[in-house]
Amino acid sequence: MSSIKIESVVLDSSKCGESPVWEEKSNSLLYVDIPSNKIFRWDSLTKQVQEITVDSSVSSVAIRQSGGYVATVGTRFCTLNWEDQSLTVLYTVDKDKKNNRFNDGKVDPAGRYFAGTMAGETAPGVLERHQGSLYVLFPNGTVEKYFDHVDISNGLDWSLDHKIFYYIDSLSYSVDAFDYDLQTGKIANRRSVYKMEKEEYIPDGMCIDNEGKLWVACYNGGRVIRLDPETGKRLQTVKLPAEKTTSCCFGGKDYSELYVTSAWGGLDPDKLARQPEAGRIFKITGLGVKGIAPYAFAG
Repeated sequence: MSSIKIESVVLDSSKCGESPVWEEKSNSLLYVDIPSNKIFRWDSLTKQVQEITVDSSVSSVAIRQSGGYVATVGTRFCTLNWEDQSLTVLYTVDKDKKNNRFNDGKVDPAGRYFAGTMAGETAPGVLERHQGSLYVLFPNGTVEKYFDHVDISNGLDWSLDHKIFYYIDSLSYSVDAFDYDLQTGKIANRRSVYKMEKEEYIPDGMCIDNEGKLWVACYNGGRVIRLDPETGKRLQTVKLPAEKTTSCCFGGKDYSELYVTSAWGGLDPDKLARQPEAGRIFKITGLGVKGIAPYAFAG
């Protein structure tokens, strides 16, 4: 097995970096800094970073088939035009919960945008429980609530055969699976496929590789772990120089690079001094596996 190499590729630190997405056509990595209300695009060829500031916390971003992007901003599903930096609201959720905001989101293999909400935090990880829900924005513009009583709606992805939806509600300390119907987008039969070990802390963002194994970023655990959802076993641990690892995605020209976002928010001055790379974007190479291209929103 080739030796694993970890490097920070974006030196500007995010208070809470999240939602990394590889955009093949621009050789770029998209990601957000939730509390800074910013969406970033890092060009892997020029190493330049562009950014757009929006009017509220932005928790996820995805590619749109017809051009531009979609994003979850506050409690709104939005389209984003990068050229003129304009946001267009498609739908607002949780109107009865003024303290809520969206968290992680991702597009499914049929072009639907799945995204979940949570209560606003009074400190990192400190929030009113069971206030969130999982929503789906369909390409025709309709939105459905799939379930509620969520603490922190987080990582999500789909099996390679498009028959299973994987999902993380962070404070359950579990990676869950649902039966998934590609034609309708419906999910059913929730079960746990992995329970976090104590030193892995809180499961956050997640992605799948081309062998059907899951990579989960461990918030407060300073690592990403590779899981086999069929056996419930951890296959690999890669430790990073930032305790608050938040999410991950594969990218690069052949999807052999794993990009990991992180956060510095919530670290005390002592920990910050010991973690100068906290909040950076990391690139891990030499893993010996590849990812798959992200799906694009079809609306």
